[in-house]
Amino acid sequence: MMKCQRCEAALETGEVREHQGQVLCEDCYMDACSPAKACDPWAVYSAKSLEKHCGQTVLTPIQMEILAVLQETGGLERPALFERFQGKLSQSELEREFATLRHMEKARAEKRGDKVFLRLW
Repeated sequence: MMKCQRCEAALETGEVREHQGQVLCEDCYMDACSPAKACDPWAVYSAKSLEKHCGQTVLTPIQMEILAVLQETGGLERPALFERFQGKLSQSELEREFATLRHMEKARAEKRGDKVFLRLW
């Protein structure tokens, strides 16, 4: 049986994806091919347009939890935020959720001295 070279998940025949010489599971392959991008003008436009059209923002429970943590703490560095969600989300899943919140203009990154903090918009 093969293993994903990123997350080390066991792979069955037919589940194997190859990317730049690596054997990956489907999730790691998707992350490699389509990494989360926090600064995406079209995604921001789409999110704001949808919010305007629907009249409200629709957040997932995990997105609401991320915003609650950022509100409670006043902002955290990426590693500290990841620690808070370890066991619930992988680092790439947390990056995707944060990018989505960034597109909705609910959360953003802020430079404080020589460190970058993730905080509420």
